[in-house]
Amino acid sequence: MDRRTLLKSAAALAAPAIVLPASAQNPVKLRLHTFVPATSNVYSKVITPWMQKIEKESGGRIQFEGYASMQLGGAPAQLYDQSRDGVVDVIWSLSGYTPGRFPRSEVFELPFFTYDGEGSSRAVWEYVSANAADEFREVKLLAAHTHGLNILHMKNKVITKAADLKGMKVRGPSRRATQFLANVGAVPVGMPLPAIPDALSKGVIDGAIIPWDTVPAAKLDELTKFHTEFPQGMPGFNNSVQFLTMNRARYESLPADLKKVIDNNSGADTSAMYGRVIAQADPIVRRSVIDRGNTVHVVGKAETEEFIKLTEPVTADWVKEVTGKGFDGNKLLAEARALIQRYKPKA
Repeated sequence: MDRRTLLKSAAALAAPAIVLPASAQNPVKLRLHTFVPATSNVYSKVITPWMQKIEKESGGRIQFEGYASMQLGGAPAQLYDQSRDGVVDVIWSLSGYTPGRFPRSEVFELPFFTYDGEGSSRAVWEYVSANAADEFREVKLLAAHTHGLNILHMKNKVITKAADLKGMKVRGPSRRATQFLANVGAVPVGMPLPAIPDALSKGVIDGAIIPWDTVPAAKLDELTKFHTEFPQGMPGFNNSVQFLTMNRARYESLPADLKKVIDNNSGADTSAMYGRVIAQADPIVRRSVIDRGNTVHVVGKAETEEFIKLTEPVTADWVKEVTGKGFDGNKLLAEARALIQRYKPKA
C-alpha cells in the first residue's frame, strides 16, 4: 500500500469522529410527566410543540420522552415533588392540586380576578418572579401561567344567578374555588381533572368548573348540557395557576449551550405563549357545544355583580392568611391586580 492510499484510509477513519461527536451520539433525554391526557388541548397543542421546539433548537442534543395521564405513576398532587426529587425531569401541573403550598401565587386563583389567558399569564410570571420565587426554590421554574376563563358546566340545570347553585354539588379546581362555591350556597367538591367524568356519571357531582378548552378532555361536552359564563369584558369565575418545572440538579448538569436552549424557552414569553395557545381553543370548544344542542348562558350584569359581592370574603381570607405568614397581603393583592390591569386585553 502506497503513502497516498494510507492517507486516504486514515482520513476515512477519522471522518466519522468529526461528523458525529459524542454529544450527538448521546443526546440528553428528558422525561416530562403530567396528568392531562395526550389528546387534551394543553398536551397536544402546547406541551408537545414546546418539547419539539427545544429538540430542534438543540440540534437533537435534547430529546424528550413525554408521559401523559400520569403514565409514570403517582397522583397529580405528587407531580411537583416528582420534579423536585428527580423522579422525572420536567412536569406540568397546577398549584391548586397542593393546597397551601404556593400561598402568594394563589392570588391569581381568587374569584373574578383574571380576564384572559395570555395577559394573565404575563402577570403571573412577573408577579411570581418578584414576590414568590422562593415558593419554587426547590426546582427550576420554566413557566408560570393561567388558562382562559373558567366556565361553570352543569349536568341538568342552567345556572343564571348565584341562588341557582344552592345545594348543587360542584367540582372546584382549587381550594379558593371550593371556598367561593360554598359562599354562593353550593356544595363544593375538590377533585383533579381526571376524576370528573366518573364523578358526573355516578352523580357524585352535578357540575364542574373548568375552562372551555378542557371540556373535551373531561367529556363535559357529553356529560353536561348547561354552561354558564360571564359577559365579555368581565372577569371569569376564577383561574388556575399552572406551572412547568424542571429538576434543578438536572438543569444544572446541562452544558452551558443546552442551558441556554432551555432558558430561551422559559420565562415571561413562554408563560404568555402557554396561556395564549391554551385559550385559543376556548371559542372553538364553545361553538362545538352549541352545535351539539347544549345551552350556553351568559350571566347578566346585575347577577354578575351579585356573584362578585358574595365571593368577596374569599379575597379577604386570602389577604388574612398571607399576612399571617409574615407578608403584606394587601400590598401583594394590589400588585397582582395592577399587573392584571396592565396586561389584560384592550377593550
